[in-house]
Amino acid sequence: MSLQTPAFQELVAPEGWHTVDLISDLHLQADRPATVEAFRGYLQTTPADALFILGDLFEVWVGDDAAALPGFEAQCAALLRDASARRPLYFMHGNRDFLLGQDFAARAHMGLLEDPTVLVFQGQRWLLSHGDALCLEDTEYLRFREQVRSPAWQQAVLAQPLEQRRALARSVRSQSEARQREPGMVWADVDGPAASEWLTRAGAPTLIHGHTHRPAEHDLGHGLRRIVLSDWDVDAHPPRAQVLCLSAAGARRVDLR
Repeated sequence: MSLQTPAFQELVAPEGWHTVDLISDLHLQADRPATVEAFRGYLQTTPADALFILGDLFEVWVGDDAAALPGFEAQCAALLRDASARRPLYFMHGNRDFLLGQDFAARAHMGLLEDPTVLVFQGQRWLLSHGDALCLEDTEYLRFREQVRSPAWQQAVLAQPLEQRRALARSVRSQSEARQREPGMVWADVDGPAASEWLTRAGAPTLIHGHTHRPAEHDLGHGLRRIVLSDWDVDAHPPRAQVLCLSAAGARRVDLR
């Protein structure tokens, strides 16, 4: 599938920012309380001047109206709102929480980011993305992505009753889990030439993304690289909960478990 070159939104960090944290793919859900508590502890202790969440903060998101009712979504909104009193929070949509909208962002006091976004910080340009749009070999998913990101599709889904949306989400999640169990299933990775093209057009040497759950650093040649964020799963063996910290010294991974 051919690459569509996006517009590159820019966010220029204030001069007072000295450290920035980036995370993605926490897949928060009510039946995984250990990861939720790890996130809560991180938010209460990180010294970062700002936090960027690059998608899939939630395992599933069925609409902002869910947070208006008592329950998991409302608890997460309160957790994020409390954290935003200490530092700015920024959120970029992933492939699980693309229905998260302005209402929840306002409730949680988070800024919404376009995918991709260039962060200008400490004299460098960092290209931030969830990463799914660059997995060009997964043509079936990219067609699905185009469909669910369209305003008409989202409006139609959000017009359904909340419980109907929850049932739809459970069905989609079950299908995804079944697909993951298929023998020989190989997930597409970010396309290197496409990543290089984005970086060149954005005037940035480094792409930071999540989505693939394959934390690593890849040399793309010509002074370009991409850094892949880790997913979080405190119940895994070994547990995973990692932050990428940016500062004047560069990028550094910090394991929280």
